[in-house]
Amino acid sequence: MREKQTGGRVETVLRKLEQALLDGSLPANARLPAERVLAERYDVSRNTIREAIQRLSARGLVRSRPGAGVYVTDQLRTGMSSSPWGQLVADHPAVRDDILEFRRVLEGATAYFAALRADPDERARIAELMAQLEQARAVDDKVVEAAVDAQLHEQIALASHNSMFLHLHTSIISMLREHITLNGTGLREISPATSDQLLQQHRSVCLAICASQPEEARTAMQTHIDFVRVHVAQGTI
Repeated sequence: MREKQTGGRVETVLRKLEQALLDGSLPANARLPAERVLAERYDVSRNTIREAIQRLSARGLVRSRPGAGVYVTDQLRTGMSSSPWGQLVADHPAVRDDILEFRRVLEGATAYFAALRADPDERARIAELMAQLEQARAVDDKVVEAAVDAQLHEQIALASHNSMFLHLHTSIISMLREHITLNGTGLREISPATSDQLLQQHRSVCLAICASQPEEARTAMQTHIDFVRVHVAQGTI
């Protein structure tokens, strides 16, 4: 009976840790809290925590770094970008357009639900990233601008509180960025006016999300993706 109860506790902890991986509470490369902390959080023994983590490790979802702790791998995030899809995207423009079309639907929905579901902390983080984007544009730092752009899109995905949006978004966006330079740098190299347009598009998305206006957020995000699609179709990036 005791063994069965222990197994049940392990399963319970395992499910809670899996949920944290799925909803982004424990993102890729994050360090798991210490066993003692997790044991107190879930009101179980450290042995129970240890076994649950071992099960995650066996599936490649976490990895122990000697002397540093246990870290989340990027296993959930690299399914598409590490597969043959990556080379197809690089070699076939039609595939890029298909993915951008899908991205329009996906990110539009992501922005919609972020506007509905973002909590005050998430809205504050989105506003903070938007301010960083404004600052990077003001000093014309395209590298920082592109990096913050990526963080902003991921934060919006997190704020949607939908694990599928989050993981599909991350896989697809990383694949596009790697193979067709859609991290924003390519667009921003075209002209200052293009950079200003991108900034205004992001501003419109963030304002709508922070104002809890889902339809406006979706429209603003789709306008942004349409802008990217036009430049891809024209071969300018």
